[in-house]
Amino acid sequence: MVRGEVVRDYGGVSADTRREERRLKLIAVGREAWGRSGVGDITVRGVCKESGLVYRYFYEHFANRDAFILAVADQVRDEMVATMVGASSATGGRVDRRLHAALSGYLTALEADPAMFRIVTSDMSGMVGLEDRRRQTLDLIAGVMVAHFTELPDTPPIDTPAAYRIARFVVGGVNRLIEAWLIERDMSADELAEVCVRLSMAAASV
Repeated sequence: MVRGEVVRDYGGVSADTRREERRLKLIAVGREAWGRSGVGDITVRGVCKESGLVYRYFYEHFANRDAFILAVADQVRDEMVATMVGASSATGGRVDRRLHAALSGYLTALEADPAMFRIVTSDMSGMVGLEDRRRQTLDLIAGVMVAHFTELPDTPPIDTPAAYRIARFVVGGVNRLIEAWLIERDMSADELAEVCVRLSMAAASV
């Protein structure tokens, strides 16, 4: 019993908490490496070295390098969608105001962590599962857009393919504008959000 307690609790921190801390540390290192030099340069050896954790802790959470990379992509996707939905919900009001808040919140997050956008927009065709993750991410964002668009007059119902075609068209365009903005920085995040909203609303009203 005493030994079991030692395994579960060390220095006042449970074993589950320590495992989760190690997992998050590994993902943070992978995320930084991906943003710095691309997904192709991520290796199990490099991640363990940068995190200061031995291999067994890596394999405690991830079956292999591919599973690790998918976990990094999932974390970024979840953060991005949560940021957009949270900002939109907190603002309330008209559809255009909530869309602006969602995009502005996302752009502000990108300014603070440009690696996030690099991860989302990386060429993922060389890895099984990663391209699917990218499509799922874009579809999640499209779903957020559809939820806003269907509140506008004369727009398709939320469950129709037409609504998602509009949203996917808008998401693709917005992604391209953001990609150029991260290089050019020719306007503020708020100004870019305003441009994106204006174009999105125009597309939704077609």
